[in-house]
Amino acid sequence: MNCELSKRIAVYCASSTKIHPDFFAAARAIGEGLARRGIGLINGAGHMGLMGASSDACLAAGGEVTGVIPTFMVEQNWHHTGLTRLVETRDMHERKQTIADLSDGCIALPGGCGTLEELMEVITWKQLGLYLKPIVILNTRNYYDPMLQQLQRGIDEHFLGPRHASIWQVAQTPDEAIDLVLNTPLWDPSIRKFAAI
Repeated sequence: MNCELSKRIAVYCASSTKIHPDFFAAARAIGEGLARRGIGLINGAGHMGLMGASSDACLAAGGEVTGVIPTFMVEQNWHHTGLTRLVETRDMHERKQTIADLSDGCIALPGGCGTLEELMEVITWKQLGLYLKPIVILNTRNYYDPMLQQLQRGIDEHFLGPRHASIWQVAQTPDEAIDLVLNTPLWDPSIRKFAAI
């Protein structure tokens, strides 16, 4: 493993294979773009779908990929066997915490329930001041529009405060997503005072 990497970025994304080619193109661009900038990629270690595509593109471009996966998934042979580093965890909860701990920020690509759950949990952690790193949503094919509308509805209805809208950043292209995750400042830990609105 290259210990000289300046940063490692978590990429949340789907393992589904029956999705539009644009999603695969974006995942490959994220993997290649991180490698090109000397940034390590961290993900859930799956070998299929956008997870596999981003990992393969990063590795092909000379990058480093760390996969974090529960032992029960390894036992099902769901893991990518060609990653730079594979970290096994006891369960899904430890997996999410480990990915957050090892990374310097996260990019959420489109995905299903697992991706949405990871994204919403890390947003919640940031609202509570438990996670201070950048969170970027890559809105390929406007996939996240309904969720972003729901979050805005939460602000409008005072379930979230206006300041919470800056917890996440939204990108339309892979390059913009990488720029945002590298250049967004750390969240102010004093935000914890405003978690309850």
